[in-house]
Amino acid sequence: MSPEDFDRLQSLMATRAGYRLTRDRMKLAEHRLGPVARREGFETVDAMLAALWGKPVAGLGWSIIEALLNPETWFRRDRAAFETFSRELLPALIRARAGQPIRIWSAGCSTGQEVWSIGMAALELGAPVEIVATDLSRRALEKARTGAYTGFEIQRGLKAQTMLRWFDQAEDAWIARAELRALAHFARANLLTAPAADAPRFDVIFCRHVMDDMESAARGQVLDQLERRLVDDGCLFLGAEERIGDDSLAFRPVAGRKGLFVKSPAALKRAA
Repeated sequence: MSPEDFDRLQSLMATRAGYRLTRDRMKLAEHRLGPVARREGFETVDAMLAALWGKPVAGLGWSIIEALLNPETWFRRDRAAFETFSRELLPALIRARAGQPIRIWSAGCSTGQEVWSIGMAALELGAPVEIVATDLSRRALEKARTGAYTGFEIQRGLKAQTMLRWFDQAEDAWIARAELRALAHFARANLLTAPAADAPRFDVIFCRHVMDDMESAARGQVLDQLERRLVDDGCLFLGAEERIGDDSLAFRPVAGRKGLFVKSPAALKRAA
């Protein structure tokens, strides 16, 4: 891959998804695009990119973007966040919602481990929840919907007791049980796309490690979208070390709870 091709990829990623890769990831990008080129019938990555630049095709462009996204995740990633969610936030929401379903959005759910981590916490407390899980990557969503994981994936973040309680072994895979899968609805979504006027709002939003590689303007846009989708007394979880800085005035951090945010007074005043 030439530097010129990489720069054009940068523009494609930034325009459609808000991401920008650093130049030191050029070799990694070429490695990830190899399988895409073969799947699309091209002999080389260079040939695939030449075809895309010569005649842009939306489907091929998105396949390339999805391959360059970072899909890494694991069960109960940022364990402290799930401790806060299960021990403090969920019990409070159960009381506040008085039997009504608690709506949760996993925005950028990748291959689903976050979704099932949320679901396990809810079922263990008997909390009535509805989970909407979205991601930009079709391939990640396909895996997430199956709820099936390898031995390595299932043990990454889960204790043996929890694994055996919520997953069944089928040959070399561990599959989420039906009661867990029934909680979640999966859909493809781009966080840069403005929600419809009647789009549902959520009590809790998880959007963790999604904005790490986004440009500042894109991060601000995403945070504004998340604010509109969160109820006024709801909570937003970002990654434990993620900071919103000047990207948005919509949220403020919760003291002593890394990665947890609530709406800022300015956002609440604007909504009123």
